[in-house]
Amino acid sequence: MTSLLLRNARRVPLRAEDAAGPAALGAEPVDVLVEDGTVTAVGPGLERPSGGSGEVEEVDAAGRWLAPGLWDQHVHMAQWTLASQRLDLGATRTPEDVTRAVAERVAAQPDHPVIGWGHRSGGWDREVTVSELDAVSGHTPVVLISGDGHHAWLNTTALLHLAMPVRDSVVRETEWFAVYPRLVTLVGNDGTSPAAYRRSLETAAALGVVGIVDYEFGHGPMDWAERWHAVPGLLRVRAATYAEHLDDVIALGLRTGQPLPDCGPLLTMGSLKIISDGSLNTRTAWCCEPYGDAHRLEYPAGQPNLSGEELREHLARAHAADLQVATHAIGDAAVAEALAAYAATGARGSIEHAQMVGRDDVRRMAELGIRASVQPAHLLDDRDLTEKIWGERSARCFAFRWMLDDGVELVLGSDAPVSPLDPWLAMAAAVHRSADDRDPWHGEQALTAQEAFAASVDGQPTVGVGSRGDLVLLDADPLAEHPSSAEAGAALRSMSVALTVVDGTVVHRAL
Repeated sequence: MTSLLLRNARRVPLRAEDAAGPAALGAEPVDVLVEDGTVTAVGPGLERPSGGSGEVEEVDAAGRWLAPGLWDQHVHMAQWTLASQRLDLGATRTPEDVTRAVAERVAAQPDHPVIGWGHRSGGWDREVTVSELDAVSGHTPVVLISGDGHHAWLNTTALLHLAMPVRDSVVRETEWFAVYPRLVTLVGNDGTSPAAYRRSLETAAALGVVGIVDYEFGHGPMDWAERWHAVPGLLRVRAATYAEHLDDVIALGLRTGQPLPDCGPLLTMGSLKIISDGSLNTRTAWCCEPYGDAHRLEYPAGQPNLSGEELREHLARAHAADLQVATHAIGDAAVAEALAAYAATGARGSIEHAQMVGRDDVRRMAELGIRASVQPAHLLDDRDLTEKIWGERSARCFAFRWMLDDGVELVLGSDAPVSPLDPWLAMAAAVHRSADDRDPWHGEQALTAQEAFAASVDGQPTVGVGSRGDLVLLDADPLAEHPSSAEAGAALRSMSVALTVVDGTVVHRAL
C-alpha cells in the first residue's frame, strides 16, 4: 500500500484550544505521514520512511492548510447525478414560467420525455393542474419534481406511463416517493450508471469531500454493492435503507458501520431512513400550530406520514438489528414525536433536517444523544416562505446555535439535489445566514467558521497521530478572520482545494 508524506502543511485547528497560545496549531508548517490509511507521524522535518513493501508518495504542501476531509451527511446520490440532465426550473417564479420552459424543451426535443427539477411552488398564489401541463406538452411525458423533492407535477401521459391514477393535481409525499423509482422506465438508467456515479464522486472530491451519506430511494446498500466495482476507493459511502427493504437488510445481517460484503472498508451500511413528515414548500411538514395560510390547506398544521405507533415499530426493529435510524422531521411536532420514539425504543441515530424545533426539544435531543443532521443552505431558499407561513416561529428555524450550546452533535449536509452538493456553501450559509444583501436571518443562530468546519468533518479532530487518512489540503486558511460574516461566508464559498486524500490515497489533485 502506498504511503503519503505531506510536507510543509499548516493544520487547521478544529477546537478553540488548538488555536490558542504560542504553540497554536497552524502557526508553523509540519510534515504529516499517512500509512495504511492512518496518520502515523506529525512534526517538522519527518524522515522518509524506509523499509516496508509499499511506495512513499511525497507532496510539498508549500504552506497550504491541512484539515480532515469533508463529508456531506445527507445526499440523494442518484437524483444528484441525474440533476445535470434535467430541465432546470430553479429560476422559475410562476406556473407560467414553468409551462413556458416545458413548451420550449418539448419543441427542441419532441421525442424525449421531460424530467424537470427545482420549481418551488410554495410561494405561488394558486394550485397548478395537470390540464395546463397537458396543453403545452401534448403526448410527450412530463415529470416536474419540486425543489424539495416532496411532490411532482406530471402530465397525463406521464401519469398513465407510470401506472398512476389520472388526476388534475400534483402527486405528493408518500405516493410520489413510491413512484419515483419507476422513472427509469421513462428515461432509462444511463444517468445513474456506474460511470455517471463516478463522475459525480469525482466532482465531490474536487470540493474536498471524502465521504457521503446516501439516502437515495431504492435498494440502497444492495444498489451500491452492485456498482462499487466502478468506483472502489474513490470516496467513503454510507448507504441507507428504507423500511420497505428493512427485511432484506436484516436477513443479510448488515449493521450500521459494517462494510458491505466483498466491497472493502470504504462502503459501509448506513441507517434506516424514515420520512416522518413532509416539507415546508408543500405545507406538509407537521407543526404544532397551523400554517399562516391554513385556510388553503386540507391539513392546517401539516400531518405525519405515519402514526406514532408505526414510527416506534420501525425504530424498535432497527435498534434490535443494530441499525441506527435517520428520521426526517422538519416541523416542530414531527421533531417532538421523533424524539419521543427514540426515547421509548432506545434507538440511536439522527433527526434529519430539524428545520423548526422547540427549545425544550433541542435540550432533549442532547439528553438522548441524537444527532442533528442539518442542511444550512436550505435556509437561503426557505427564508422568505418561512417568514410568510411560519411567521414569528422563524426564530426557531435552523437553530444551530441552540443545538451546539446545548451539546447536540451537529453534522452538516446538502440534501442534494435540493441544495448543491457543496460543503463550502453549507458552511457559508451556517456562518452568514443570508444569500443576498440583507442582514443575516436570525444571526443569533449563526455558527463561527471553526464550528461550521468542525461539523463538516464527520467528527474527526484536528489532524494528528491516529487521525483517519482522509484529508483535504486548502489554498487558504478557512478560519481566517474577516470583518463581517458576509465576508467570511464569501471566503468559504470561494475556497480552493489543492488535494483530497481518502484512506491515504490522493483522489483529487490541483497542485
